Amino acid sequence: MRKSALSLLCASLLAAVAAAGCRDAAPPPRHPADIVLPEDGRRVEGTVGRGDTFAHLLDRHQVAATDRQAVLDVVERAFGSRQLRAQHSYSLTLSPDFRVRELTYRIDPDRFLQVLPAPAASDAAASPPFTTEIVSYRREVGLVAIRGEIDREHPSLVAALERAGEDVGLAVGIAELFGGDVDFYRDLQPGDVIEVVFEQVLRDGARVGYGDIVAARLTNAGRLLSAFRFQPAGGRPAYYDAAGLSLRRFFLASPLKFEPRITSGFSYRRLHPVLGIARPHLGADFGAPVGAPVVAVADAAVISARYTAGGGNTVALRHAGGYESRYLHLSAFGAGVRPGAHVSQGQVIGRVGATGLVTGAHLHYELLRNGTHVNPVAEQKRNPPGAPIASGDQAAFAARRAELDQRFVSAVTAPPVSSTN
Repeated sequence: MRKSALSLLCASLLAAVAAAGCRDAAPPPRHPADIVLPEDGRRVEGTVGRGDTFAHLLDRHQVAATDRQAVLDVVERAFGSRQLRAQHSYSLTLSPDFRVRELTYRIDPDRFLQVLPAPAASDAAASPPFTTEIVSYRREVGLVAIRGEIDREHPSLVAALERAGEDVGLAVGIAELFGGDVDFYRDLQPGDVIEVVFEQVLRDGARVGYGDIVAARLTNAGRLLSAFRFQPAGGRPAYYDAAGLSLRRFFLASPLKFEPRITSGFSYRRLHPVLGIARPHLGADFGAPVGAPVVAVADAAVISARYTAGGGNTVALRHAGGYESRYLHLSAFGAGVRPGAHVSQGQVIGRVGATGLVTGAHLHYELLRNGTHVNPVAEQKRNPPGAPIASGDQAAFAARRAELDQRFVSAVTAPPVSSTN
């Protein structure tokens, strides 16, 4: 009797628990006023493929036929498909029934095309259902200070800056700053340090490019080179060293924009690699790939730009002070480089090639003084210092230099990232 009563009690408890579980699992009753909202559309992002048109993009994402032609009507008038560029990004926001809510296309780093549904109008039949506009991105400029060090694992300026999180664009700018004092292929050595304060251009918080280099310091073989960007009263911004002397030298360190290497130097007796005989080599050969830009080492007038039997495509320039420079074996001439034209220091006057009597691509560079060939590397070493800043601007420059010196603190106190083996 006692056992059967206990069994009955257990069965009652189990039934109660089961009933409670069923009640908990059941959905709550829906209030008559509740509304179930449908999925609120979707957003897709992609890049334009080769040969794509706006019609291709709309078809790819199954845009409703009611919107497809209306979008094409407005977008092709504002920005035709022929202007689309492969690898540029776009985005498309669609409603659940594949109606277009927004279409954007990145034209360039500064602008994008935007297509939106037109606001409701009283005369809807006469108004296009979509509007289009070219919009500028919101851009900001901020200052950044970084420090890089040359070592065995990072022996070049590019490698040292990449280690600090920067890219070749910044390295080229620095090389151009100190191009009158440093050959960035031959002169750098382990222990050299580069410190830079520069502008970075931000778009929606992400960096999209570099602005101006504001200040730079290079410690090279124990010597300290400085560059400060300063705008004299009534003049244009320029770069000066710590003493207020212009960084613009009469000659650049080399006729190649960045990190050239000399494969054959100036000599009065050298075995010619093609002819196999000893003859003078009255210039310097720089190893570089075909197409690398060749620049004028100083302001000049173009004497000639033509093909010569041994030198191939050759440019000859006349500079002040009785100097003449020649650039041989080019694959192409620079835009506007023709006899009588004037070129500026650093202007591209041609491209590295292998034309003429050569065994491979390189640049042969010659320098003459008063009609006589001189060693271009040795002559560049005698480069006189730049002109001093005007006396009336010296106080303002000193204040600007002191301000920029403080900017280096953050770069100096943040040592470069340790290399990994």
